[in-house]
Amino acid sequence: MTDVRPRRSVLYLPASSERALAKAATLPCDGLILDLEDAVTPDAKPAAREAACAAAGSGDYGDRELTIRVNGVGTEWHDDDLAAVCTAGPGAIVVPKVDSADAVRTLVDTMERHDAPDHTALWAMVETPRAMLHAEEIAAASDRLTVLVMGTNDLAKELYAEHVPGRAPLLTGLSLALLAARATGKAILDGVYNDVQDTDGFLAECEQGRQLGFDGKTLIHPGQVDGANTAFAPDERAVEDARGILAAWEEGKDRGVVTYRGRMVELLHVESARRTLALHEAVTRSSS
Repeated sequence: MTDVRPRRSVLYLPASSERALAKAATLPCDGLILDLEDAVTPDAKPAAREAACAAAGSGDYGDRELTIRVNGVGTEWHDDDLAAVCTAGPGAIVVPKVDSADAVRTLVDTMERHDAPDHTALWAMVETPRAMLHAEEIAAASDRLTVLVMGTNDLAKELYAEHVPGRAPLLTGLSLALLAARATGKAILDGVYNDVQDTDGFLAECEQGRQLGFDGKTLIHPGQVDGANTAFAPDERAVEDARGILAAWEEGKDRGVVTYRGRMVELLHVESARRTLALHEAVTRSSS
């Protein structure tokens, strides 16, 4: 199996805040999104761009996956953002409101025109009804696109939906994006949880996201990192079961029928067990 990169916790932070940039280097999150968009006022955007690009080349963030979210296509800052960030070469460039395959191809062409290094991927935020309906086309449009990021706040706004426990109004969109990611071999991150004071609600949404199949969750506060890391990592029972399934498979592969704790084991269970252990090992390495 190819290496699995943990993306349990991916934290947005304003690139305009020197304090936030410094603190991020100490947090146990798997990834960072240095934000030039929503979290930055218009007059602060040029300085934030410069700070984010400097951070990307600083080496201060260790093994954390460092990405930069640029302002959206059509805004007065987008072109300058993209040119500067391509030169800086972060782990990925995060682009808001991507709603078509053509948009992906245009972004990739622009990245190549600005000589973005090969290691700089594209992460597409899908956050509109149109994006949900075209999610597979978006995800399949380029190999450079590696991650879909749910923008659940904007999706709820455009649907005229309410934010409610369990997210029933959003489940169709979440499921369409998940199907697209899995059909095309891309990773996918769940949207943010807005109430940083509501720990129980946040943990419940993390659990729901893990059960649905998301790779991790985007976050808006450092206090959410530990909860997301726990929710999206295999627990001790899952690791034990994965090891037991693989041992049973190896022991019984010549018998034709393999069971583990009374359950039939087939190749699909073996593949799931291997992925669980790969994720567990990757999480263990990142924590050491």
